[in-house]
Amino acid sequence: MDHIEICMKDNVSASRNYWDDVKIIHKALPEVSLDKIDTSVTLFGKKLAAPIIISAMTGGCDNAEKINRNLAYGAAKVGVGLGVGSQRPALENQKFAKSYEVVKEFEVPLLIGNVGAPQLVAQKGRKIFTLADCQRAIEMIDADVLAIHMNFLQEIVQPEGETNADGCLNAIGRIADKLPLIVKETGAGISQEVAQALMQKGVIGLDVGGLGGTSFAAVEYHRAKKRGLEPLARLGKTFWDWGIPTPVSVIVADVGLPIISTGGLRNGLDVARSISLGASAGGLARDLLAAATIGPEEVEKELRMLVTELKAAMFLAGASDIKDLKDAPVVITGETADWLNAMEPVE
Repeated sequence: MDHIEICMKDNVSASRNYWDDVKIIHKALPEVSLDKIDTSVTLFGKKLAAPIIISAMTGGCDNAEKINRNLAYGAAKVGVGLGVGSQRPALENQKFAKSYEVVKEFEVPLLIGNVGAPQLVAQKGRKIFTLADCQRAIEMIDADVLAIHMNFLQEIVQPEGETNADGCLNAIGRIADKLPLIVKETGAGISQEVAQALMQKGVIGLDVGGLGGTSFAAVEYHRAKKRGLEPLARLGKTFWDWGIPTPVSVIVADVGLPIISTGGLRNGLDVARSISLGASAGGLARDLLAAATIGPEEVEKELRMLVTELKAAMFLAGASDIKDLKDAPVVITGETADWLNAMEPVE
């Protein structure tokens, strides 16, 4: 509830949105009909009407059931994917399961479960989640894939943070050997080195969750500030803009796995920019959270607007389908270009 309230009311954005550095080249003669543009994609074996994922937000708290029901309604109506928030509360206490299970009431074409990487290894006073727990998370929402989220930037600022990361990679590998697993960052991006290591462990996709949108260091800064926890607030402020920009991460983390581009996407144009850089889909959260607090029709309306903006970008780039959009010429400027020029590929 803290996270929802803070994201709705306080400034939690990274200081810079790097998507403004990505320019798809305009095609003055598109030679396509807007009405015939096909935005559909297949991701993890599921057909989506558009390459859009409602990114993981909430569950296991007051109001979460309503929010997840509204998000699922919109996802089903428009034909896009949906990820739920961390399922740890429901795995630890069955009474919270309904706030996640509600998504099963709708025909969402792609459902993504969610368990945290910190819960896969020993943490003080916490039970280690096993393969059986991860299987329960999938069954709870009839998920098509399970996401393991990496949120260690957030954990170092949280009063209740879990900061042991020793053994996470091998734990992910053990689960990926048995279950359809993707791995997602939550605002700090994925490097090429980490992407390669995860691919070698058998994950089937990556959500890069890069810098440029909601900063969970900022979210935890506000939580700590309100509780009078000045050392943690100081950490949150210091690391507010820590991470790899999302467009950079989309490019450098491309090791041959499907990529969901999450982090700072604001509209359908940013989804198009993501696809043009090589992503399989774009993930958005905060604007859809705002819509979900109002009602299901607001979520549907926002999603349809995103698809409209995506189609407009495709039309202006002369792309009749998503494959064409992937081939659209792009110019990268500013700090994003500086990042890419400075980063050396891993051999």
